[in-house]
Amino acid sequence: MTTKKWRVAGINFAHMHMRELLDIVMESPSAEVVGISDSSIERMTPSVERLGLSEAQVFTDYQACLETTRPEIVILCPATAEHGEWVERVAPFGAHLIVEKPFAANLMEADRMISAARENRVRLMINWPIRWQASHSTAKQALQEGVIGEVLEVHHYDGNRGPLLHSSKRSEVSLSEKKESWFYQQSKGGGSLLDYLGYGVTFGTWFLNGRTPLEITTITDGPEGLDVDEHSVTIAKYSTGLSTFVTRWGTMSDPWIQQPQPKCGFIIVGSEGTLSSYDLEPTLAIQTRQDTVIKRIVADENKPPFQNPIQYFVNCLEQDTAIEGPLGTDLCRIGQKIVDLALESAKAKKTLSYR
Repeated sequence: MTTKKWRVAGINFAHMHMRELLDIVMESPSAEVVGISDSSIERMTPSVERLGLSEAQVFTDYQACLETTRPEIVILCPATAEHGEWVERVAPFGAHLIVEKPFAANLMEADRMISAARENRVRLMINWPIRWQASHSTAKQALQEGVIGEVLEVHHYDGNRGPLLHSSKRSEVSLSEKKESWFYQQSKGGGSLLDYLGYGVTFGTWFLNGRTPLEITTITDGPEGLDVDEHSVTIAKYSTGLSTFVTRWGTMSDPWIQQPQPKCGFIIVGSEGTLSSYDLEPTLAIQTRQDTVIKRIVADENKPPFQNPIQYFVNCLEQDTAIEGPLGTDLCRIGQKIVDLALESAKAKKTLSYR
């Protein structure tokens, strides 16, 4: 076991997941928060108070933060459409990068991120929080063991009450409030599709062992007056069949508190059976051709280094191993290309080929 404490900084608090990621760092025996930065002091205040950071560790200028605290790892949580810009800004400082999902607002921006990391010789990991859920890790292991045969289809439903609701006890948000938030601004990479489709198609590609679709068809919906969607349905045609991916802002409950209906998670169809893996549930359900009675299996507890993103990333750095699966840019790039086609399909109102 290493005794080294990796120096970590959190830059840009636009996405609320920054608070959770910094909490994980502070609980880690192999990492410590040395500085944070955001243009808004108010957005950082809860983390400053919770983590007990000193005034000297808090910055409104990211460059000053990086130059003063000299982190070895930087967590980035900017608005989706600004991921490329922020990776290009920070990578030259030599810190390895964890970027909170989604990968990017488009494939061009994703490629900018990949290039910036490569040119500055730093590692880049895209953090999808469901990677650390035991149900989905167990699902992948079951698929690798051939429990349901060859994977043919992946069906995913995911969402929440809405980005301005799930951290509060409110039941409604006005149109004017939505328009003020980057989550509802097209230019910032807002909308339920960009928020959640990446989950489905990135993990879907993982479950399908890297297989890519032939065609993409997407339709979106949202209230009049917004320039982003709150609901999307994507149909991906593969050589093995049709997979579907649904994103929804407006579920009756948030899945990390109480599963809504439909449940958030995956249903995977194989040549010899089906498997369902829902977010944060302790069991999976399996049905096979040989035994049509649906059986539940207990999800295996995640073991190091797969318990959280900091633990995994530090392990990759210390062991000099590749960042794999839905956390690595190779697989995430496939997912991003599907997301791009979905946006284009919805706008053009037609089916597009995966080129």
